[in-house]
Amino acid sequence: MIHIRNAGTDDIPIIREIAYKAWPVAFREILVPQQIDYMLEMMYSISSLTEQINIKGHMFLLSFLYNLPILNKVSGQRERKYIGYSSYELNIAGTGKTKIHKIYILPKYQGSGSGKVIIKEIEKISICNNCGVLTLNVNRNNRAVGFYKNLGFKIIGEENIDIGNGFFMEDYVMEKVL
Repeated sequence: MIHIRNAGTDDIPIIREIAYKAWPVAFREILVPQQIDYMLEMMYSISSLTEQINIKGHMFLLSFLYNLPILNKVSGQRERKYIGYSSYELNIAGTGKTKIHKIYILPKYQGSGSGKVIIKEIEKISICNNCGVLTLNVNRNNRAVGFYKNLGFKIIGEENIDIGNGFFMEDYVMEKVL
């Protein structure tokens, strides 16, 4: 069973570990290795993640499984195996929309339902905060486009975002009305 919990600055090492394992696999056929490295440093450095959480107000979620029957010898609690994360922002720019900034699952656990569980959790949070639309950007060549379509997202536009160093994010903008 997949579980979700809120994440904060104490969880930055977990987020970074997942990102550095998931990104090279997710983007190996889409982006050159130099762009993957550049974007990982730009978006997942400790200072960048701290700014996203503390200044920009991005909310992070972690998905995990319990390692059964393994117990932590100190706490006596079941140990967690973190398998994915997401970040979102409620009422982006006062639009009444929730922006999903990130959602990544470890390659071994893709297809496990973790991504769907995270999206459903963000949907619930959005509705509770009077945000009736989810929006996100996804690389136009990313197979995740099909995943989002299966969850009810629709392509509403395209963006080419200059991220510096000669690199661009060439994305679809997708939305889902809740």
